[in-house]
Amino acid sequence: MPIVGGLDIHRKQITFDYLDTATGQVRRGQIAPADRVHLRAWLARFAGRDDVAFALEGCAGWRYVAEELAAAGITAHLAEPADTAFARGRKRHAKTDKTDSRHLRQLLAEGRLPECWIPPARILECRALLELYNDLRRERTAWAQRIHAVLFHQGAPALGEGALRTEQGAAGLRAAAAAHLSPAGQLQVATALEVIDALEARLHVVRHQLLDAARHLAGAKALAARLYGVGPVTALAITCWLGGAGRFSSSRQAVRFAGLDITVSSSDRKGPPGKLSRQGTAGAAPGGL
Repeated sequence: MPIVGGLDIHRKQITFDYLDTATGQVRRGQIAPADRVHLRAWLARFAGRDDVAFALEGCAGWRYVAEELAAAGITAHLAEPADTAFARGRKRHAKTDKTDSRHLRQLLAEGRLPECWIPPARILECRALLELYNDLRRERTAWAQRIHAVLFHQGAPALGEGALRTEQGAAGLRAAAAAHLSPAGQLQVATALEVIDALEARLHVVRHQLLDAARHLAGAKALAARLYGVGPVTALAITCWLGGAGRFSSSRQAVRFAGLDITVSSSDRKGPPGKLSRQGTAGAAPGGL
């Protein structure tokens, strides 16, 4: 790799630090604003070369940077943020964008970069759909909880189980709101019901796309067929975040990555009960989907 470098990504700018190992020259600077157009123009300086590699952390914005690097014929190395920070050691100076990009470049040049898997475009699209589906479900739950809170706050009868899942239940809720809630409370409930209807309509569309993707992904089909209780959407999520069978050397690594590792903090014979480590990818963790 005659040219090796690091890119520190932020919303306003991308800080670069790269070394030409043939001449020993180091170049540093910023690409601003941080978007595809300006990054693509900056990468044009490496046109025609196949010996360029850059490291970048797996933080927000890494996808478009990695895609532009690949389009320019540059090798992208995605670094795991926590392990990259650990490799820095104890802080002796203030942490800045310049030091971060230099740190990435040095780790890559020395062969010590803790790399992450860069999924293909198809998997990245499925991940985005899964994240959207998760966000929509969380939003629907939040608006349903608002309805319960308004009813309780104004002393209205509690809703029955699954009252918001049927037309009859929604009609009963509107009648209860008209009979027991103030005008502002009625508006709160009516607004929440409208938002829930819109969210459910979008959930239906996204779920249909996820089911279609799961039917055409070999890993998702295999998991849904072999694992009891795993449906197509969950199988798709497991496949998209865990990747291929060769990505982890042991099942322990996969469990830890998914945030399912049980940890116990104890002293002598006493200690609190075990709990999930909450490490790993949010989308692949229990609360992620």
